[in-house]
Amino acid sequence: MKRENTGGKRYVRRIPISGFAGAAGPKKGGGAGEGRELLRLSVRGLYHGSVRMEAQDGAVYTCSRDGARGTLWGDVVEAEKIGRERVIVRRVLERAHEEIIGVLHEKRGVRYILPLERRLPQGITVRPGGEQAHDGDIVHTKVVRWEDEGGLLVCIDSVLGSFSEAAAALDALIISQRLRTEFADDVLREANACRPADLADDPERTDLRDLLSFTIDGSDAKDFDDAVSIEKLESGLYRLGVHIADVGHYVPQGSLLDHEAYLRGTSVYFPGRVLPMLPEQLSNGVCSLRPDEDKFTLSALMDIDETGHVVHTSIRRTITRSKARLVYDDVNALFEGDAVQRGRMADLCAALSEMRDLARAIRKKRQAQGAIDFDTDEPKFILDENGEPVEIMKRARGEAELMIEDFMLTANEAVARFAKSRGLPLLYRVHERPDPEKLDTLKSFLEGIGVDSRGIRHQAAPGDIRAVLERTRETPEFLVVSMLALRSMQKARYDAAPLGHYGLAMEDYCHFTSPIRRYPDLVVSRALTAVLKGGRPGLRGDALSDAALRASDCERAAVEAERAADKLMMARYMHKHIGELFDGVVSGVSEYGVYVSLSNGAEGFLHVRALDDWFDFDERRMTLRGERTGYVFSLGQVLSVRVESVELETSGIDLALCEPLRPKKREKSDRKKERERMRSFSRI
Repeated sequence: MKRENTGGKRYVRRIPISGFAGAAGPKKGGGAGEGRELLRLSVRGLYHGSVRMEAQDGAVYTCSRDGARGTLWGDVVEAEKIGRERVIVRRVLERAHEEIIGVLHEKRGVRYILPLERRLPQGITVRPGGEQAHDGDIVHTKVVRWEDEGGLLVCIDSVLGSFSEAAAALDALIISQRLRTEFADDVLREANACRPADLADDPERTDLRDLLSFTIDGSDAKDFDDAVSIEKLESGLYRLGVHIADVGHYVPQGSLLDHEAYLRGTSVYFPGRVLPMLPEQLSNGVCSLRPDEDKFTLSALMDIDETGHVVHTSIRRTITRSKARLVYDDVNALFEGDAVQRGRMADLCAALSEMRDLARAIRKKRQAQGAIDFDTDEPKFILDENGEPVEIMKRARGEAELMIEDFMLTANEAVARFAKSRGLPLLYRVHERPDPEKLDTLKSFLEGIGVDSRGIRHQAAPGDIRAVLERTRETPEFLVVSMLALRSMQKARYDAAPLGHYGLAMEDYCHFTSPIRRYPDLVVSRALTAVLKGGRPGLRGDALSDAALRASDCERAAVEAERAADKLMMARYMHKHIGELFDGVVSGVSEYGVYVSLSNGAEGFLHVRALDDWFDFDERRMTLRGERTGYVFSLGQVLSVRVESVELETSGIDLALCEPLRPKKREKSDRKKERERMRSFSRI
């Protein structure tokens, strides 16, 4: 333990031992390059003061700061392996940040920037010049000297705007994430040349335009990937139709549109703004399944029994015509008995009722298989005319959202089985087993609150984790149990091999239902089209594996960018509420303090420096305990806090505790109460 003087406030910083990688040189012996194992790695950030690096196969290595040659997050390096999981950097192969976006500041005559990419060093020195930029401006800079050349140094290239303006701040954040924001003219020319669907252009398609199909999406959606239909067959089976925009018809492999979609990988959604994977002429126009327009589609027609099992699947190249564009909120209101919506959707009520019944059967079957449902709350920002957030709402999932989710999952699984049974090369969506160490954390927490955790082991089945979630659903600790279970999961990714999907408890799964927004779905639709037309898929072998890696990387970058934008908007919103009181739940614990999820969806940090005590961090139980007061911070704990300050540039929200540091009497768990009761019998 190491104690630090923090100006009247005292706290304990835990000095970790595990995970430490000290500086080390290359192995001795042999000439240059002999006996050395060199790896191509990507820098993924800091871990307990060491640099964390990752190989293409997912293997993780650490390097001492001294042996990292000043590499920055995202750099690709050639490193020499000097231990089982330790490396030393030999040279930088690719620089990820030759240009850096940041907010300019000046202190005591020295100018520096705070990068908007939070994983870069903070306080990068700016070379003299660029007098057009002023304190608080967002600037575009170029690196003129690297860390290992005498310290990181940048020069100002241009001014992008003021950080005081929400629109400018969001634009700068997007640029800092290195996302593709514009389409080249030749790409747009290809998009403009795409013609609306006409059966005369492709007469071999099955004509399903008379089928009662329709879309159900959010109120702000414009890119409609999927429509649904339902029929009750004489056999008693339901025939569920999931009709997906045939984007591959307009975006052939090897075209300029295809190359651009490959580089983007996915559409990225920000508050009030979208970076589409395809130009709007396609995403919101020719491909989008807008009502009363003929569209080329790929249809998965699935015959499903009353227990939710798919007994037969037919995949067809089709032309369809959506009869209506429905909104989740309206369908939810209809399901709840709203007479106005019943009148508006009179022609669709019977179909929607059958869909609801079928979806419930599918969901029940899926849950019985052990599928894990993580009901996470996503924020929705209401912006004013200047792009400033004026309200934060939580996106609720009603029965309409669950119904469409059930149908899309069913179609994705059916397509994956169809492809696998025919040996069709495909991009699968895979999700591997949970991280054993994180499962141990979940197990320790469950034991601490008296919940049976025997099923939470290294080889835990999805149903074991689902059972724990069900047992704790009505308890105050449920949010934390759900969060820890979610954190124990591996990241889902794309792979050319059908490795299964752990969270969904499915052996075969792919992404098929969103080709307007995701490149893997486009790859899948092209493969299906090829086999339906009697040909061979164009993407296979190493090219398919490369596409899987690229799509996984693009997805990860998109998620990180979306989260950064959400944090930016959260901070801008909370900046107007400094000094106000909020209730919150402890969502994370570290040696430096606790993260608190506030009632409005924002997350702030309560630093131990703001508390008048020393605190010991228990990593296993994820708690902080005061040495003098005995006060304990733990996951799931409800706190009353005050917004102390907000740092807009770092999206940091600092909190202060509104209650005294008094030890709380711990409630005995049901297991402990029962144990004491049984002991009392033995004394009789």
